[in-house]
Amino acid sequence: MAPLCPPPLPWGAGGAGGARVEEAVHAAAAVELLHNFSLVHDDVMDADDTRHGRPTVWRVWGETNATLLGDALQALALGVLSDGVPEAVTAEAVIRLARTTVALCQGQYEDCAFESRSSVSVTEYLAMAAGKTGALLGCSCALGALCAGADHRTVSAMHTFGRELGLVFQLVDDAMDIWGDPAITGKPAHSDLLHRKQSYPVVCALSSDTAPGRELARLYRSPHPMTAEKAARAAELVEAAGGRQRTLHRAATAMRSALAALPPGLATGDLTALAQLVAHRNR
Repeated sequence: MAPLCPPPLPWGAGGAGGARVEEAVHAAAAVELLHNFSLVHDDVMDADDTRHGRPTVWRVWGETNATLLGDALQALALGVLSDGVPEAVTAEAVIRLARTTVALCQGQYEDCAFESRSSVSVTEYLAMAAGKTGALLGCSCALGALCAGADHRTVSAMHTFGRELGLVFQLVDDAMDIWGDPAITGKPAHSDLLHRKQSYPVVCALSSDTAPGRELARLYRSPHPMTAEKAARAAELVEAAGGRQRTLHRAATAMRSALAALPPGLATGDLTALAQLVAHRNR
């Protein structure tokens, strides 16, 4: 997951439902705090040295302090949310954020577990992504609707919109990691491939039953370190095995599902523009 996406969604979801900025800003801040909690811990688990071109927290202050900071951000998110959202929806908002935290942790566990497995199915990957990015953006949109005083049906629809948009976000992120420009993304080139992570394009390639897919499998199973040269070759193999095309196709399908979930009165230009931003971002 990358920063800067969740905060506009409570504002957009809330604004679409008639909420003022001051009624949704605490929800936006809470989601971003929770998001950054997950990023700080994710960098520790993956031993990533940089994020968006800057040293990660654990590299600057150590693993112990990074873990404590992440814990504090998660607790602060609940506090900010409970202190600032409309009183009538405080309990439901806090419960939603707490359940999202559990979903994030479950998704992160599955993501880490995939690294030690020889194979991961497309279905398993999509379920993991739904538990991470999908849960976070679904909660973000639902909170915005709650702050606007929307009924339960609308809140549920906004959650579905955000969940599907979260899948778009994750798939685009996976594609950028392999084919994005590091100077723009702020990520090391082929970071997922260097870590032998089973991102969606890789999972598609490995399950393709093609010559490039089989060569990629040999690279991933090799006991030798994945060098920059091998990672570049792996990127070529993923594309040749159809991983890039399948990823973009699945992202487009999720995008259509997200927009279709919006009730007619909430299919606003602002929300559509936010969705397009997620789908067509380059960092």
